[in-house]
Amino acid sequence: MSRLTTHVLDTAAGLPAAGLRGTLWRCSAGRRERIVDFLTNADGRVDTPLLDGPAFVCGLYELSFEVSAYFTARGIALPDPPFLDVVSIRFGIADAAAKYHVPLLLSPWSYATYRGS
Repeated sequence: MSRLTTHVLDTAAGLPAAGLRGTLWRCSAGRRERIVDFLTNADGRVDTPLLDGPAFVCGLYELSFEVSAYFTARGIALPDPPFLDVVSIRFGIADAAAKYHVPLLLSPWSYATYRGS
């Protein structure tokens, strides 16, 4: 089943990043179109796929995660300005029949991502 999902882990705390806000964008011709805003659940996941069905089409996308707001809400002291404010991951969907999972591993000072399963 073709779909796009995400999962965020707070590697500094060793926990899922619950309550992290983000946005999925479709990118085309130098413009971004907002597809959906989301909030991660207690497991650091979004309750429904970010894209699926007829909305799941090949193209360039961007996931933006509001990381400084997340860490501030957790009571983590950040410098002003924070080292990481919004983490954006721009990626392509080349196979409209595949599953795409874009996890984010996060701390106030670093992040990593990969194409998961």
